[in-house]
Amino acid sequence: MQSAVCPGSFDPLHNGHVEIIARATNLFDEVIVAVSANMHKAPLFSLQERIEMTRETFSYVRGVTVKPLGQGLLTDFCRAEGIHAVVKGLRDSRDLAYESPMATMNRHLSGLETVYLPADGHYTHLSSTLIKEVHSLGGDISDFVPRAVFRRLTDRGASS
Repeated sequence: MQSAVCPGSFDPLHNGHVEIIARATNLFDEVIVAVSANMHKAPLFSLQERIEMTRETFSYVRGVTVKPLGQGLLTDFCRAEGIHAVVKGLRDSRDLAYESPMATMNRHLSGLETVYLPADGHYTHLSSTLIKEVHSLGGDISDFVPRAVFRRLTDRGASS
């Protein structure tokens, strides 16, 4: 069975993430969405909330499992899970420039390969940071996030 991991902080998960993960299920038998606690960011949602929203979003998609990434390296997580591929979505050349050094390091550390999927044009403008900003200023983000995320954002109010 061929498995891949889609890692990220997903704070919050948006439809660009969903599209990449769904497409990855066409390439791999199992896709593990590894939700991370990014130490360089102050999250809007707790790790557990992000895991719950992601599980709810993908509950209807066969072959997707959601797990916490943990505190170690992605290569350690993948080794423990028996995974040999990482799937990353790319919106533009800046994403490639950001992701390439990590992909090279992962390959050198453990042989882990990275598969890049270009984002669908409908989602190239999306980022979790932009979603949070637009929402905090009262903008309608309902077309850009899954229902589980929209519900949680709405429950928190526009001043999140």
